[in-house]
Amino acid sequence: MKTKSTMKKITFLITLLFISYFSFAQKYKAVRVSIYFGGGSYYIDAEQKQDIVKAIESIKDLTKYQVSITSHTDNIGGKEYNEWLSKMRSEAVLKQLLENEIKKEKVLIKDFGQDNPLHNNDSHSGRIRNRRVDLLFSPLNM
Repeated sequence: MKTKSTMKKITFLITLLFISYFSFAQKYKAVRVSIYFGGGSYYIDAEQKQDIVKAIESIKDLTKYQVSITSHTDNIGGKEYNEWLSKMRSEAVLKQLLENEIKKEKVLIKDFGQDNPLHNNDSHSGRIRNRRVDLLFSPLNM
């Protein structure tokens, strides 16, 4: 049985490979990282912090990128609570970006809370996959 840590690594590598494969012809390519959280948590562990750093380091010229943070929750706990939790998750990721010299002005944040789930919240596995922040580095139109 694969551990949560192993699954995070595999997901991160697959995401990077997918992006690289479809954008290899572009001078600047999009980079996406998903940070997953436990239920009710906005804690980012050391391994996830390292994933953020790796994504940043994979970009040669950050001045040519827009950074987007979209945060999500499952549907446990009610709408108001999940809006707060979503905001706390995006702020935790923003803190990591600022600590890695990404300027706040370059970052767009959208907190979805329990709205707009990517996965079905009726299942445990769906709720786990909805507890995340997607971090996207997008090339600016040049």
